[in-house]
Amino acid sequence: MPDEIGQRHAEDEGAARHDTVLEAFRLECEALTEALSELSGTEGNLPTRCTPWNVRDLLGHVCVVVDWLPAMLAAPAPGRAEISAVEYYRPDDRFSPGTNGKRIALAQGRAARSPDGAAFTGDFAATWRRVDRLCRDQPPGRTVRTRHGDAMLLSEFLLTRVVEVAVHGLDLADALGREPWLTPAAGEAVVRLLVGPEHLAAVDDLAWSRPRFLRKATGRESLDEAETRRVARLGLRWLALG
Repeated sequence: MPDEIGQRHAEDEGAARHDTVLEAFRLECEALTEALSELSGTEGNLPTRCTPWNVRDLLGHVCVVVDWLPAMLAAPAPGRAEISAVEYYRPDDRFSPGTNGKRIALAQGRAARSPDGAAFTGDFAATWRRVDRLCRDQPPGRTVRTRHGDAMLLSEFLLTRVVEVAVHGLDLADALGREPWLTPAAGEAVVRLLVGPEHLAAVDDLAWSRPRFLRKATGRESLDEAETRRVARLGLRWLALG
């Protein structure tokens, strides 16, 4: 009986995490879609900090990385998960110059499908909504294999997609000169991944907005000397995304 209770508890926790990550994904994708719903051709050509991509190329990258999921879900599920979302970001060939070159080309190829910014935002919307529907049909313990060969829980891989949509959403907002549209659900999910749940209170002690923290933690905004000392004093270390 105790083993059965423990198993049910683990299954309940897995279901809750699956639902939480999926909801963060949905909300952040909705926010990005709404923010870029009237993207003009001129805005689509603006440069971003993610060189060599312009705004449309970067949105193309986000489309590509979300669109990996349908094929992953159609493939046979691995017997068990071997990699967590944290381990997914280990430095290996996935961040090599060759892989990065392919990543750049795929994004630009996706962006070239539609020179019209608003229409391309519609492509993104159709892509993530399809992924959302497919993921909602999966059980909480569903496993998938990534294109890099990692066997992961779907919820863990989906968390890495939340990272992509949220962090590149900041890049897009900054390139367009707009206020960030980062949702609380996605901001919380990404910060928790970067620092671990045990350090969330220390992050709050910094009194930075979630967008500012994510810019700092991902190297998009540098730390000054006082901030560096404060981060060290709080014992904060965060995951490097690549």
